[in-house]
Amino acid sequence: MKRTIIKIDEALCNGCGNCVPNCHEGALQIIDGKARLISDLFCDGLGACIGHCPEGAITMEEREAEPYDEVKVMELMVPKGRNTILAHLEHLRDHNETELLKQAINYIKENNVDMSPKNEDHVHKHTHTHAQPQVFGNLNEARSAVAPPSSGCGGGCPGSKPIDFNIDLNKVNEAATQAKVNPETVASTNAPSELRQWPVQLHLLNPQAGYFKNADVVLAADCVAFSMGNFHNQYLKGKTLAIACPKLDSNKESYVEKLTSMITQSNINTLSVVMMEVPCCGGLVQMATIARQQSGKNIPIKKSVISLQGEVLSEEWV
Repeated sequence: MKRTIIKIDEALCNGCGNCVPNCHEGALQIIDGKARLISDLFCDGLGACIGHCPEGAITMEEREAEPYDEVKVMELMVPKGRNTILAHLEHLRDHNETELLKQAINYIKENNVDMSPKNEDHVHKHTHTHAQPQVFGNLNEARSAVAPPSSGCGGGCPGSKPIDFNIDLNKVNEAATQAKVNPETVASTNAPSELRQWPVQLHLLNPQAGYFKNADVVLAADCVAFSMGNFHNQYLKGKTLAIACPKLDSNKESYVEKLTSMITQSNINTLSVVMMEVPCCGGLVQMATIARQQSGKNIPIKKSVISLQGEVLSEEWV
């Protein structure tokens, strides 16, 4: 299967080893003076190691790789001690990999892993943010790592770090109460964004990120949100977003592969293609239908065509 995974430029790597302790999954080792990816199975593709390479020798690429296996990672990690386990849990939480985080916590519970403070790891001390791992007193506190991440960026590229936004619509009512005005007035003057995740550009998206699991996905042309003032409320609310331009973007074959992966691996429920009325936008529908055909799963695809002035010209299931 194709997925995002690290790539090491051996010509740049000086074997310093800074990346190794920041790969809590144990996918990296220094062998023969160079950092090596010892198994596709252990690399989660989230890039915690990137920010710790002083030579810029580690990048991300999408290629054929073994599926990541959280259970096997936990088997490798438990002997390293409590702090390494906690750093791994935080790593998954910070990247909003909620499903993998639940698998890790279930493994701890089912295998009676000692998470007491006495079972400490004195070797691997720091997470990918250079901070000491949060100390949980018991498994219940470890389970609290399922809580949503902050929007701060750790290692890797800040622009492509997966973030799942918790949109709290109660903030509208809170703001209204504080201002002593009608909540509808606050909502109309400062409407909250309906964006649920980051990144949104299809080249940057990991099709197996947690926010795609069983999601309703909107594939929108880049121009749509600028033409349509009500895009967030009418099309984006409650959905996961991917944007693309079939005319200007390069390597559109990877778009088809990512959409196929969303269907087959993340089991998305529906795919809504929102495009402009210009002819080149038809490429979005073509990519979506090819991905559906390649997946072998007949998921519903809805096509919405928007005018240059933001009017909905047509909607149909294709």
